[in-house]
Amino acid sequence: MQTTDSEALPESAATGAGPQLRRVLGPWNLIALGVGSTLGAGLFSLTGLAASEHAGPAVILAFLFAAIGCGFACLCYAELASMIPNSGSAYTYARYIAGPTFAWIVGWDLVLEYSVSVSTVAVSWAGNCDAFLRGFGLHIPQSLMASPFDKDPGWINLPAVLIIVACSILLIRGVQGSARVNAVVTYAKCAVVVLFIALGIGSIDFANYHPFIPPNTGESGAFGWSGVARASGLIFFAYIGFDAVSTAAQESRNPQRDMPIGLLGGLLVCTVLFVAFAAVLVGIVPYTQLKDDAAPIATAASMTPYPWLAWVVEATILIGFLAVILVTLYGQSRIFRAMAEDGSLPSWFGAVHPRFRTPWRADQATMVFSALMAGFTPLAELGELTSIGTLLAFVVVCVAVLVLRRTRPDMPRAFRTPLVPLVPILGILSCGALMVSLDYLSWLRLVVWLIVGQALWFFYGRHYARSFAASTAP
Repeated sequence: MQTTDSEALPESAATGAGPQLRRVLGPWNLIALGVGSTLGAGLFSLTGLAASEHAGPAVILAFLFAAIGCGFACLCYAELASMIPNSGSAYTYARYIAGPTFAWIVGWDLVLEYSVSVSTVAVSWAGNCDAFLRGFGLHIPQSLMASPFDKDPGWINLPAVLIIVACSILLIRGVQGSARVNAVVTYAKCAVVVLFIALGIGSIDFANYHPFIPPNTGESGAFGWSGVARASGLIFFAYIGFDAVSTAAQESRNPQRDMPIGLLGGLLVCTVLFVAFAAVLVGIVPYTQLKDDAAPIATAASMTPYPWLAWVVEATILIGFLAVILVTLYGQSRIFRAMAEDGSLPSWFGAVHPRFRTPWRADQATMVFSALMAGFTPLAELGELTSIGTLLAFVVVCVAVLVLRRTRPDMPRAFRTPLVPLVPILGILSCGALMVSLDYLSWLRLVVWLIVGQALWFFYGRHYARSFAASTAP
């Protein structure tokens, strides 16, 4: 696609009129945004599963390998975010290199990563909230804890709906206030993980690390090096979320400098915490005892001299879900606004509140869509779409770096991905391999989702985009 000089830094197609987003986020806010969206339930639930069924104590290596693969995509995100400070993330990058039709496909794909993801997390939060309250003798009726289509049906998953509405209201009232809440919750999550690591070190039995890589059972992925590889693919999804930083470009004080810091800093913090957490967990609890353990961290905490640690961890995990929901809602609403600014969605989605300076209508649309899914849809299968949708977005970002290095080599880059084309190619291969490793049902759902999206584009989006382009032409 030929690009004009006016497109060098496409902050927006419609930023000239009306109130604009408030630039209030600094590098530490962006790092907290990345950590808040990444450090979630995946760490606490997937570690025990990956260790007990695939890697044994070598789950430590699996976290490192997953971080390396994720790092390739992160380096590419950092370059593009420093070049194109727009809140549309992979959608904007796709539009810039391939035009509106391909960008629509990517934008529709990102709905899987964000809207479906936030609904899944909200349902998980509701389940954990109910379990936590049961410890105090309180009980939420089943009719208000399940959708009509669950195996054990109810009327609506009301707690999941309410937590989405509460977080959305917080976002609408101002990004600076929600950033403070996210920072507090993120620091609390990090503090508890650090506390678990610090207090758990003294309870490590080094015999639990032997054999470090258990011998393969004869089945691919069941221990041995193939098991470490399988565990890496499973654990990769614990890192999903750092890319939400790229949606904050238009609310960053200095996006060219701060976006790479937020992306790379958030991933680095999570990697250190993840590896240390895994090392302590399998050091305290033999990996064979983690099989079918829904709360491995609670099991490990109960084996330390600090019986209160399990309660603190469980309470913080519950609070920690809030940061994931908050940041994911934030990311989706900013992508909706970017699509509205380009004319791919009605301008209604791009409206900025005159007082709060937030994309309040995009926030409202995200809230309604996510809350309806969380309240009335069984998300066990739909949640699997989040992973494949995210990996597809990562591949697009890596391809974008390769294309722009060839088509726009002179374009200013505050951050440059090292070892191009090697790093983007490794990112494409690693993310592509993980996509291939997913079952055929995940691919089928993705294809159906994209077909629905293309139908919307064919019957509505492309015509609206042409009208928008004509109306904004000089």
